[in-house]
Amino acid sequence: MLDLRVPSGWFFLIMGLILTALGVFANYSAPLTTVNANLYSGISMLVFGGLLLWLAKRAS
Repeated sequence: MLDLRVPSGWFFLIMGLILTALGVFANYSAPLTTVNANLYSGISMLVFGGLLLWLAKRAS
Protein backbone atom coordinates (compact mmCIF):
# COMPACT_ATOMS: atom_id res chain seq x y z
CA MET A 1 0.00 0.00 0.00
CA LEU A 2 1.23 3.47 -0.86
CA ASP A 3 2.15 5.70 2.02
CA LEU A 4 0.24 9.00 2.00
CA ARG A 5 3.49 10.89 2.57
CA VAL A 6 4.78 10.04 -0.91
CA PRO A 7 2.14 11.76 -3.08
CA SER A 8 1.82 14.60 -0.57
CA GLY A 9 5.58 15.06 -0.57
CA TRP A 10 5.71 15.17 -4.37
CA PHE A 11 2.81 17.64 -4.45
CA PHE A 12 4.50 20.03 -2.03
CA LEU A 13 7.85 19.60 -3.78
CA ILE A 14 6.41 20.47 -7.21
CA MET A 15 4.35 23.38 -5.87
CA GLY A 16 7.40 24.61 -3.98
CA LEU A 17 9.49 24.53 -7.15
CA ILE A 18 6.85 26.52 -9.04
CA LEU A 19 6.45 29.13 -6.31
CA THR A 20 10.21 29.45 -5.79
CA ALA A 21 10.72 29.98 -9.52
CA LEU A 22 7.96 32.60 -9.55
CA GLY A 23 9.53 34.30 -6.55
CA VAL A 24 12.96 34.40 -8.14
CA PHE A 25 12.12 35.27 -11.74
CA ALA A 26 8.79 37.14 -11.62
CA ASN A 27 9.79 39.32 -8.66
CA TYR A 28 6.24 39.88 -7.39
CA SER A 29 5.69 41.12 -3.88
CA ALA A 30 2.64 41.20 -1.62
CA PRO A 31 0.50 44.33 -2.19
CA LEU A 32 1.16 46.18 1.07
CA THR A 33 4.67 44.97 1.87
CA THR A 34 8.05 44.45 0.28
CA VAL A 35 8.22 40.78 1.26
CA ASN A 36 8.48 38.31 -1.63
CA ALA A 37 5.73 35.94 -0.43
CA ASN A 38 6.09 33.51 -3.36
CA LEU A 39 9.77 32.96 -2.63
CA TYR A 40 9.37 32.32 1.09
CA SER A 41 6.30 30.12 0.77
CA GLY A 42 7.97 28.18 -2.07
CA ILE A 43 11.08 27.53 0.00
CA SER A 44 9.00 26.37 2.96
CA MET A 45 6.99 24.04 0.67
CA LEU A 46 10.23 22.63 -0.74
CA VAL A 47 11.48 21.88 2.77
CA PHE A 48 8.17 20.35 3.85
CA GLY A 49 7.89 18.20 0.71
CA GLY A 50 11.46 17.02 1.08
CA LEU A 51 10.81 16.18 4.73
CA LEU A 52 7.71 14.13 3.82
CA LEU A 53 9.61 12.21 1.14
CA TRP A 54 12.53 11.60 3.49
CA LEU A 55 10.21 10.31 6.22
CA ALA A 56 8.43 8.01 3.73
CA LYS A 57 11.74 6.61 2.49
CA ARG A 58 13.01 6.12 6.02
CA ALA A 59 9.88 4.20 7.04
CA SER A 60 10.11 1.69 4.18
